[in-house]
Amino acid sequence: MLIVQKFGGTSVGDLECIQNVANRIAQTVAQGHTVVAVVSAMSGETNKLVSYAEHFSDNPVRAEVDMLLSSGERVTASLLAIALNEMGHKATSMTGRRAGILTNSWHTKARIEHIDPTIMHTALDDGNIIVVAGFQGIAEDGRVTTLGRGGSDLSAVAIAGALKANLCEIYTDVEGIYTTDPRIEPNARKIDKISYDEMLELASLGAKVLQTRSVEMAKKLNVNLVTRSSFSNAEGTLITNEEDIMEQALVSGIALDKNQARVSMRGVVDRPGIASDIFTALAKSGVNVDMIIQTVGYDGTTHLGFTVPTTEIGDAKNIVQIFIDNNEVQEAEYDDSICKVSVVGVGMKSHTGVAAKGFSTMADENINIMMISTSEIKISMIIEEKYAELAVRSLHSTYELEK
Repeated sequence: MLIVQKFGGTSVGDLECIQNVANRIAQTVAQGHTVVAVVSAMSGETNKLVSYAEHFSDNPVRAEVDMLLSSGERVTASLLAIALNEMGHKATSMTGRRAGILTNSWHTKARIEHIDPTIMHTALDDGNIIVVAGFQGIAEDGRVTTLGRGGSDLSAVAIAGALKANLCEIYTDVEGIYTTDPRIEPNARKIDKISYDEMLELASLGAKVLQTRSVEMAKKLNVNLVTRSSFSNAEGTLITNEEDIMEQALVSGIALDKNQARVSMRGVVDRPGIASDIFTALAKSGVNVDMIIQTVGYDGTTHLGFTVPTTEIGDAKNIVQIFIDNNEVQEAEYDDSICKVSVVGVGMKSHTGVAAKGFSTMADENINIMMISTSEIKISMIIEEKYAELAVRSLHSTYELEK
């Protein structure tokens, strides 16, 4: 089998960790597999490089930042290749350019447009273990680009798709995807298999093991994705097509997102297009609106509420103030002491009463639900942040996820 293995910053945190990664790759090769490894920078390296740039400029040229940051992954890749060669394996390191990763020119947040695997195929045919510097590519003008947050995961999935690999393994410091955060609920259980859609929901709702971009790409390219620990031999969690999972759980997991703030606008002029004007203005300012609720008010006005990431509440206030100044909104309140707790599972498609069960659990715990959002496989509720962990534990128990 051809396996792409990605190792994150904690997995390659120091020289001893890099040697452990080399040993793990050697074990995989000994089992008869062909390996392409994708690596992140060593722990803390990227932050150190960013601090170097900020020493000279508060707003450094992004193309130069990419040139700087891409060096962290190249250091790891070359060190890992050196370690593997010393162990008697034929290994070669590759930059994003040499691996054929072609991107657009959005420096520091580039998107992969195409991968030309010719050089990688030649190296594999020659019996090499390939070690690719993740998080980076090359733009049409020949300049180095980086892929933004979760970029190394994205590199690994894209390479797995281009090489038609049998499996893409994402190694982290946890053993897989859990039914909820084990730090909140000790009875959380590791999930053996989960669908792309469920993982996308969990990732977007606060589960931080995988970034949504890499899961989206895995689904698009039909790449079987496994997330597992660098520090144990546990099997990990397989992320795959829904059809490839024999028994679908009613609910797969409970996600918690504390990075939420609520905006409540009262006395919004009830005219056609007012909502469009407000949310278009928010979008143009880069504010990511999540849940929206509108209620009928009085005297030709309505009430409009929505949630945004806590980090974007300042930008949201500025936009809302414009509508207040224009006498199209009477007043607004802002609340950042909230959180979003979500129930996720493809089994909801074919079962009734899942939402009612969750709402009853909140009522039993005397937790008030401020806002609700649903999709085919998700129920999200906005509640006071002080009840966050209680809500997670109660829902986990209600849906018997520990079993």
